[in-house]
Amino acid sequence: MLQRQHGANDNPALTGLAIFLGAMKQMLNWLTGRKEKQQYRVADGMWVAAIGDIHGQLDALNLLLDQLLNVAAQSRAERKVLVFLGDYVDRGLKSRQVIDRLLLGFDGFETHFLRGNHDETVLQFLNDPNVGDAWRNYGGLETLASYGVPRAAFSDWPQAQAILKQNLPSAHMRFFENLENYFVCGSYLFVHAGIRPGIPIDMQAQHDLMWIRDDFLNSNVDHGYRVVHGHTPKERPDVRPNRIGIDTGAYMTGALTAVVLDGVSVLLLDSRGRVSQAS
Repeated sequence: MLQRQHGANDNPALTGLAIFLGAMKQMLNWLTGRKEKQQYRVADGMWVAAIGDIHGQLDALNLLLDQLLNVAAQSRAERKVLVFLGDYVDRGLKSRQVIDRLLLGFDGFETHFLRGNHDETVLQFLNDPNVGDAWRNYGGLETLASYGVPRAAFSDWPQAQAILKQNLPSAHMRFFENLENYFVCGSYLFVHAGIRPGIPIDMQAQHDLMWIRDDFLNSNVDHGYRVVHGHTPKERPDVRPNRIGIDTGAYMTGALTAVVLDGVSVLLLDSRGRVSQAS
């Protein structure tokens, strides 16, 4: 299995209660009728930039970071935060170099590195080499190659695992192990894939936070936060009243996207230099 699921949502009784309470909240919102449009904002005194799925695209990452540093310099916010939405590796041949860059840190910025499904798969492969059969189909070979695993080992997963264990720096291992599941700032929630509607954030299953698609993407309900997420690539950022998707398929398009939140302001920019204001 290519998943590792933890959390209160593993308890069926708690899950049923959470779904019931969420449904009642949605019904109450509907029965009470019209509400003024919620104005989402980050916490006072904070500037927050969220970066989408990098997938080993080091050059795009560096270009985007240069732009973000320039934008941040224009803000008077006391705290400046970079939130990386996960999927740092796979599909791109510079996966290892991306982790090296992130570990260098960012002077003057608070950082939060979230857990993506591709990042979790690295840990799963290190625990079970048979994961390689599926991992190879969605970018794992590029990650292995970036860590010096020779192509000849791609047909022998125990051997590939052994080489990866030998070549993986301890700092990289700690990085993968210590990734966060989500981050909250003001009325914004940052997560890799999304959330299951109707369930409080502290009761979400880790699997959903990394993998969910349709049940989240097709939902128009107010989640209590505006959710900033990656995971599902689109040609352009997907801006909705209840969510902002910023995975623009950097490994296919070369466009790595970020959303910058400052008060109620929403600014979108990417590594190709495109900039737009959203609401």
